[in-house]
Amino acid sequence: MQIDDTDAYIRFQDIAKQIDIDRGDTLLVSSDMRHILYQCLEHGDETDLNIFLDSLQEIVGSEGTLLLPTFNWGFCQGITFDYHTTSCRTGSLGKTALKRGDFIRTKHPIYSFAVWGKDAGLLYEMENRDAFGKDSPFAYLHRMAAKNLFIDVSYQHSFTFAHYVEEWEGNVPYRYNKDFTAGYIDENGDEEQRTYSMFVRDLERNVYVTLDPMECLFIGHGAVKTYRINGIEMKLLALDKAYELIKEDILYNRSRNLCTYDGQDT
Repeated sequence: MQIDDTDAYIRFQDIAKQIDIDRGDTLLVSSDMRHILYQCLEHGDETDLNIFLDSLQEIVGSEGTLLLPTFNWGFCQGITFDYHTTSCRTGSLGKTALKRGDFIRTKHPIYSFAVWGKDAGLLYEMENRDAFGKDSPFAYLHRMAAKNLFIDVSYQHSFTFAHYVEEWEGNVPYRYNKDFTAGYIDENGDEEQRTYSMFVRDLERNVYVTLDPMECLFIGHGAVKTYRINGIEMKLLALDKAYELIKEDILYNRSRNLCTYDGQDT
């Protein structure tokens, strides 16, 4: 674990430079930018989120790839997904990326991403029906040993990658694959009914996601670096290392660090 803290204010355009992101990295950014923007306002700094996206692009370069969650769960309620107009429900950074011409959106109607960089085209071409399938962006993140940057958010509310591990390594008793069918308007404006699946909680087992207890394991095995910049906590997690630790918790610890559920201790 590494904690960087300083009394000096770091300008918005320089925040990403304080984090161990390297040229050529595959980087997933999970964020709540509100407190960062409040700090910017207090210091008379810029508040345009494009500045932060530009800084990330500059660091990873054309050899790297950026992914920002643009998730929306309306499809699960039967609401038509429109590739171009369905909103992002996972933060302002994803919304900003979707408005730019240099990011493109992946196609899953529940778990889509705004992507930029070397593998943006590859990610856009994915036609995965299973949200966490072996042909999904989550599998890509695992395969590429990506880094996940968490900005002012907890694992419990933002670490969706853990469900990919649960599906493929655990055969866990508290989740199952469920199909959802609704309208789908593709990038060309053509509409049809489509069915996609997601690895969902078994509500009858009273599943409660915890995830934050994984932090000690991530720290102990050198999987995460932690920073405090302008008083705001940020974490950089190596997803290949996290995968193995989550897998071990599922297989040998009844997922006790990931969640609680009825029957867990029987």
